[in-house]
Amino acid sequence: MAFKPNYNQQRAERNRAKEQKKQEKLQRREELSAARRTTDQEGGELQDEQSQDEQSMEPQPDTDPASGNGKS
Repeated sequence: MAFKPNYNQQRAERNRAKEQKKQEKLQRREELSAARRTTDQEGGELQDEQSQDEQSMEPQPDTDPASGNGKS
């Protein structure tokens, strides 16, 4: 005859599996959020650099009095 089922042991195994699944899910979510944070920070720095480059490329008004064309 087969062994009598041990419900407490089966329940404990189910609970362990559930906790392990929760931990794996939490770890995946933390890794994804960390990856998003780093790309957001890098993206923000790149946007700042691009806006500075765009500003430096804009034509500056001629304010040199020696050229004669400048505004006084």
